[in-house]
Amino acid sequence: MRAMLGLVGLVVALALVGLLVKKQLSATRAPVPALQTAPDASAPTGTVREQSQQVQQQVKQQVEGLMQQARPMPEDAAK
Repeated sequence: MRAMLGLVGLVVALALVGLLVKKQLSATRAPVPALQTAPDASAPTGTVREQSQQVQQQVKQQVEGLMQQARPMPEDAAK
């Protein structure tokens, strides 16, 4: 009787661990959102070289825009 209760407890614990593993694995398989593009850039046009230059120009503009933003100052530096 005691061995049967131990076996049932082991099966229940194994089922709980299995459910937790299944839940964790399903959370890691969430779909990755698609790369967002500008509305006017929905259909690529031109050669590969032109597309590459356009992408480089967009990245350059984004970096320059980010560089213009003010950084928040830490509390300690204001004293």
